[in-house]
Amino acid sequence: MRRRIALCAALAAFGSWSSMTALAPHAGAEPLRGLWLTTDYPSLTVRAGDNADIQLKLRNSGEAPAPLKLAVEGAPKDWQASFTGGGQTVEAAMPASDESVDLDLHLKIPADAKSGTQDLVVSARSDGENLQLPLEVTIGDVQPAHLEAKSDLPSLKGSPSTSFDYSFNVKNDSAKKQLVSLNAQVPQNFQASFTEGYGSQEISSIPIDPGQSKDLKVKVQPPADATAGDYQFKVTAAAGGLSTDLPLAMEITGQPHLRLSGKDDRLSAAAEAGKSSTVDLLLTNDGSAPAQNIALTAAAPGEWNVTFDNKTVDQLAPGETKTVTAFLAPPSKALAGDYMTTFRADAGGESSSADFRISVTTSTLWGIVGVGLIAVALLVLVGAVVRFGRR
Repeated sequence: MRRRIALCAALAAFGSWSSMTALAPHAGAEPLRGLWLTTDYPSLTVRAGDNADIQLKLRNSGEAPAPLKLAVEGAPKDWQASFTGGGQTVEAAMPASDESVDLDLHLKIPADAKSGTQDLVVSARSDGENLQLPLEVTIGDVQPAHLEAKSDLPSLKGSPSTSFDYSFNVKNDSAKKQLVSLNAQVPQNFQASFTEGYGSQEISSIPIDPGQSKDLKVKVQPPADATAGDYQFKVTAAAGGLSTDLPLAMEITGQPHLRLSGKDDRLSAAAEAGKSSTVDLLLTNDGSAPAQNIALTAAAPGEWNVTFDNKTVDQLAPGETKTVTAFLAPPSKALAGDYMTTFRADAGGESSSADFRISVTTSTLWGIVGVGLIAVALLVLVGAVVRFGRR
């Protein structure tokens, strides 16, 4: 008995191997030619009173194009069946050689349909072809259609200058293709945009096949003056009466924002050649975190001497303003006129600058000396005329 069992098992294994070998394509074999009618899901369950949408594909591999008449056999009389392709109702299809045509079979099932499995056959016929695709449609209890959204990282942390990128997935748990619209309910003055998971083109909706899902991304940009703290918001995906919400969160850390200006917003000052003059600067932190170790520098014309009463400000709290005095000393040989001097404040990656117009004048002493020299020259000239004029 054991020998017979072992012999039968060996023969069955050999037969299976022989069948697979016969069906397996050989290296160098010619590609298959012909017509095929297929679907990804040949067996499905729907509820009585619902509609079923079954996606079909009619493939032509190496054959001449010919119209194929579409039909459904085996459906009860009170069921309504129709085909659509390219967005309109069709009764036949004609794929080009080495091309395929996407079709949808729509089944409208009455509310009083009895429970059980109905065997259908979808056919595509021409004079020389008769393609048949068996389908099983079971009438029974099914889970209600719904959309599902989830994210592996629903909470992110960063500064107001950070772009918060959330990756998430939306699944279409329904019997038909859905055009899913996307919306982000973010705090006021925040900006949100959607893209596909590995794309860069912004989108507002995306089609999702039944039972399939899409990887998406939402980018949220806070305003530059966003206050540090925790923010909660949500992304909504909706289609055909279905809707789902995805809660998301962000933690915004504080960031300093420096602003350098003159008193009363004046950006001009006066200086005298050869003398030191003062310029009062206002240093303000408009950010949401303290600014530390703020270095003050100046870019002035050559041979000018610029110093500060505090070259470094240790810390500036959010909303705080400090007055910093700069001392300017143009060289004594500087000509009268307007000069540009740039003051700058730097604290790590944060900085601010202000351009000041400095009006330089020369000393009045040299003017007096010049007038005196002219007067002496005139006196000498007059004396010479008087003296030599008598001769």
